Amino acid sequence: MIGFGGVCMKAALAVRRVRGRSRVVLHGWGSRPASAHFLRHGAPRGRVRFERVYCYVMDNFNIITKDVVARAVYEAIPRIACVLPDDVRRALETARQEEGQTRGAVVLDQLLENACIAEADRVPICQDTGTVWVCLEAGPDVLVPGDVFADVNDAVARAYAEARLRKSVVRDALVDRTNTGDNTPAFFDVHFVDQPGARVHVMLKGGGSDNASRVVMLTPGAGRDAIVAEVLDCVRHKAANACPPLVIGIGVGSTFDRVAHLAKSALLRPIGAPARDERVAAFEHELLGAVNATGLGPGALGGRTLALDVHVETAPCHIAALPLAINMGCSAMRRATIELELPSVPVQEGGMR
Repeated sequence: MIGFGGVCMKAALAVRRVRGRSRVVLHGWGSRPASAHFLRHGAPRGRVRFERVYCYVMDNFNIITKDVVARAVYEAIPRIACVLPDDVRRALETARQEEGQTRGAVVLDQLLENACIAEADRVPICQDTGTVWVCLEAGPDVLVPGDVFADVNDAVARAYAEARLRKSVVRDALVDRTNTGDNTPAFFDVHFVDQPGARVHVMLKGGGSDNASRVVMLTPGAGRDAIVAEVLDCVRHKAANACPPLVIGIGVGSTFDRVAHLAKSALLRPIGAPARDERVAAFEHELLGAVNATGLGPGALGGRTLALDVHVETAPCHIAALPLAINMGCSAMRRATIELELPSVPVQEGGMR
């Protein structure tokens, strides 16, 4: 809490570079009197010099509760295990039209028929119903309590039992490969974003597609050509085991431990939605063309469509590094995004009440 003359604001401070100068930006919530006091009188004297202040002034804020997140995950799992996302189905149908009379066309016919049966009979699209990845996005108007994921594992266990989905998680990768029996634990991430509100991304990720993925630390001088070469090498050696046609998520930048997260997050983007940066979008188009030019095709049995799309997410990185991650997404790209309805809590003078 930051106090100004007896009034309080909860805030986060960030330093941004604008045209070569630093500015301190205040993001947070507070009552209008508290916010007005800050804007009128400024911060107490100290080491921080404020060039400009931006403040979200709210009469109410939203709080994410653990039961809201758990309910969203519980309801999403049976649906995405059995129903192919609309964008994936459309992409498979388009690929089938373009495939002609190749062996890959037979594979696409089978995949589309399989998707129809799975949805009609409410059975899994694939017998590998994967690990559960839950990614929470929270905007500037949302508070996230420390126990926000506390009930998710219980929700996952109930959903897998009730929907009769295969349990595929072991207790420890090295010392105890006993099946946990309920597909827990799930794997969690939290992102703080500029978009107001909150949403949960849920993905069921099979072992075959993850096993075909890789992380490489390239030298910065290797550049763009080395990225293309690494992607094609990964595709040639691993794509057949990842159940193509694929959606390929690529992360470039950040650090060794985070670049894989960039690649996995790229898989959340709908097929056909390019990167916002036109330069990155052009690179995605180049990579998709190069991947499909291998001729491996659906099922790696030959054809025009080895990948339905390539999504690239980039980030800053160290001057001495060029981190690269390639995360394969299989033809059963099971994911969903759920917008959360959150309770609103009033902000009163002196802080939360």
